[in-house]
This record gives sequence, structure tokens and C-alpha cells, in this order.
Amino acid sequence: NSQWLIAMFKFEKLEIWMESIQFAKQIYLIVENFPKTEMFGLTSQIKRAVVSISSNIAEGSGSSTKKDYSHFLDIAIKSTFETVSQLKLAHQLGFIDQKTLNETYEEAEILIKRIVSFKKAVNKN
Repeated sequence: NSQWLIAMFKFEKLEIWMESIQFAKQIYLIVENFPKTEMFGLTSQIKRAVVSISSNIAEGSGSSTKKDYSHFLDIAIKSTFETVSQLKLAHQLGFIDQKTLNETYEEAEILIKRIVSFKKAVNKN
């Protein structure tokens, strides 16, 4: 029986990456309840936007310059805004209730603040 050592990529140690994965998981569970007619519409769009958050944090961690890393963090922030916008539309269409909208909005707001704070730290070092 041989055991494999599993190395962690740098981004996997980042709290903002872990939080963005949890946020995406939460959003995925929410959109599962959307009408099946939205599978290739709003459901798909929200999934792409929310996955983009963690993907850009991960991709940016491989950057060779602060400017490049900062650019990927900006995209992660924008993807979070995009997700919130789409959730607001989902609420307007009656796909999610006010409580769910409020909870995800607050979590997105916290995530954005943490990414912005991390971006400032990256640019200082």
C-alpha cells in the first residue's frame, strides 16, 4: 500500500479562496431550485459568475507580478458583483425569497471586502 503526498497549491491556503469556494457552493445549492426552463439562462450565468470568483483568485496566485495578480483579484471582485446582480434579478423573477437574497448579498459584501483587503496587501509587499 503506497500513500500519495498531496501538495497544496498556494491559492488553496488563501482564506479568500476558501470563502469563495463556500460561496459558490451555497449559490449552486440555491440555483438548483430555479425553474428548469432557466437551466441554460440565468442558472447557467450565475454558476459561471460565481465559479469565476475562486478561479480568478487561483489564477492570479500564479502571477509573476503584483500588477497581474491585482488584475485577477479585480476580476474576482467584478464576478462577485455580477453574481449579486444576477441574484437580484432572480429575486425579481420570484426564484429566490428576500431572506435568501439578503443572506447572499451580505456574504458577497464580506467576500468583496476581504478580496479588496487582500489586494491592498498584495500591492504593498
